[in-house]
Amino acid sequence: MTNCSTIMAILQENRVETAPKVQDILTEFGCYIRVRLGLHDAALDQCTNTGLILLQLCGEDIPIRDMEAKLRAIPSVKVKSMKLDF
Repeated sequence: MTNCSTIMAILQENRVETAPKVQDILTEFGCYIRVRLGLHDAALDQCTNTGLILLQLCGEDIPIRDMEAKLRAIPSVKVKSMKLDF
């Protein structure tokens, strides 16, 4: 059975600038992503420049740590992750 107990939150403080870089990394590690949810304040007349992505990740710790390290290397991107052990 595949371990899918890692939850990762990615905060982009400058979404317009960081989105392409973040997307490239998420695509690179796409096989480990089971669920992806993107959140940002949006309205018809305006859209904020911050965004939050929540991921449920499946797989071994090493590739997930590599993904987290690459995301952390992008300026204006913050990453937190946790492992759910029930």
